[in-house]
Amino acid sequence: MATAIALAPIAFSTIAFSPIAHASPGAHGPNGEHLDGQTAATASGLARLPDGSVNVPKLAQRRMVIRTTMVQEDSHPRTVELNGRVAIDPNAGGRVQAPFAGRIVAGPAGLPVAGETVRKGQVLARLIPVASAVERGNQEAALADLRAMRGLAERRVVRLESLEGTVPAKEIDAARAELASIRGREKAIGASVAGVETVVSPASGVIASSNVLAGQIVEARDVLFDVVDPARLLVEATSTDVALAGQIGSASLASAKDVRLTLVGGGRSLRDGALPISFRAQGTALPLAVGQPVTVLLKLTTTVKGIALPAAALVRNPANETVVWVKSGAMRFIAQPVEAQALDAHTVVITKGLSPENRVVVSGASLINQIR
Repeated sequence: MATAIALAPIAFSTIAFSPIAHASPGAHGPNGEHLDGQTAATASGLARLPDGSVNVPKLAQRRMVIRTTMVQEDSHPRTVELNGRVAIDPNAGGRVQAPFAGRIVAGPAGLPVAGETVRKGQVLARLIPVASAVERGNQEAALADLRAMRGLAERRVVRLESLEGTVPAKEIDAARAELASIRGREKAIGASVAGVETVVSPASGVIASSNVLAGQIVEARDVLFDVVDPARLLVEATSTDVALAGQIGSASLASAKDVRLTLVGGGRSLRDGALPISFRAQGTALPLAVGQPVTVLLKLTTTVKGIALPAAALVRNPANETVVWVKSGAMRFIAQPVEAQALDAHTVVITKGLSPENRVVVSGASLINQIR
């Protein structure tokens, strides 16, 4: 009995001095209110506390590569996000269309396929004219008439040339001109009946799309090939603000950070109710394809006041609100709802919801957000 009485105060003392997750000072809201407070429960490991904060031990922070930074408010260039689409640079690519209805025949190197490298002037295919039976019959009849007329004209020229000096020179010249005209007409109709049109590449680059097969019948103006330079493409964004093009300082792509965008200019004619703004995309092995939809981030010459953070610092809470994680103590993190705007492809600016001089998680925020 004595032993039991002696152990009772020790057990009580252990409970009375259990470590409680106190929040250290420094976590303030946008209006100066304290975000940290006494928690009603303790946690010695990874746990979400009853007040919504998260307890992360030091060892777990190192394993999760949690990094924080002390934030400061500053003025940053205002940004705008536009929808765009990748297009062919007209000075570094081209489109091959059928000049008339015909049948596709492979060239000396065969028919090129998408992704194949070609050079300017290279034969891509050959096009044999096709026509209906009636049209072909009329063309052959006209060709037969012209051949007969050519024979008569040739004999007449020979006869007049043999009488040179006895007949006026103007008659000889007229006969020669008539013969040249008949030969030209015969050549033109003969090419339409049995001639072959060579289809060549308008530029050096890569075949972006190929829409032909051997023996395929195509109509006039059908697109046969698209040729692009993979290192030179255009990005066309659209905006309803007609004055936006004059306020652009720089631009980048949200999905391709290494692509350099150079402003070409804004159009002066609305297209589907929006103004097109063109950018020239340059880089090594651009990760872009013609027709690909992209998001263009524009950094304007006007500024906005706020706190700049990496885009990875933003996460979503269970209520689908945008939040950042503020470090309130050695092991405690608090989720703070914020309003943010994109600053560039990998940076955002917090315009509302966060107070300066808070320590915000900039690496590993998504891992902290998953703790339940």
